[in-house]
Amino acid sequence: MVHAYEIERLAVQTGDLICTTDGGTEDITGQFWRLIGKLIPGDVDHIVIYVGPEGRCVEAGAKGKVITFDIIDHRWDAKKMRRRRGPFADVLYGIAYPLASGDIGTAREAAIREDVAAYCLKQAELKKPYNINFFNSSTEDAFYCSQLAYKAYLRNGIDLNTGARVFNIPGTKSIILPQEIWDGCKHRRY
Repeated sequence: MVHAYEIERLAVQTGDLICTTDGGTEDITGQFWRLIGKLIPGDVDHIVIYVGPEGRCVEAGAKGKVITFDIIDHRWDAKKMRRRRGPFADVLYGIAYPLASGDIGTAREAAIREDVAAYCLKQAELKKPYNINFFNSSTEDAFYCSQLAYKAYLRNGIDLNTGARVFNIPGTKSIILPQEIWDGCKHRRY
């Protein structure tokens, strides 16, 4: 089933990608994540997959594994979500819509959205670990945030790896960066 929801007045449907920037709070946790975010090229530091119903999401992140969590009251509030997400501090940057530019038809779009959600939920159910080897985006044994979205869409024939070398260093083409996904999709900024 395809679910619809609003986060900070931005519409999302099952399979859409929530893009965030690390930091956002003035406490030590926010300062730590702001520093981590500076190591990631671009403004977008993290990708979360909206699956629904209501505010249900999947991410590979600070807990060291793929998890599910709920957005509370349509607001992106990292402090309120810490209990489930771990000591992660981020702010909403916007929503990326990987299916917005395609002309694939309503039934095919719904099937892709449902499959993306099922794939991500399965990785959370299996408690797949966090992938610290960003060069290995082909593995399904572990995931980093943008790699999870990439693999979920790739199995449906949609390649979110634009091949952009954000680092401009040979051999980095296989890294799937959050900013690359943002730049490669239609999106709406918060």
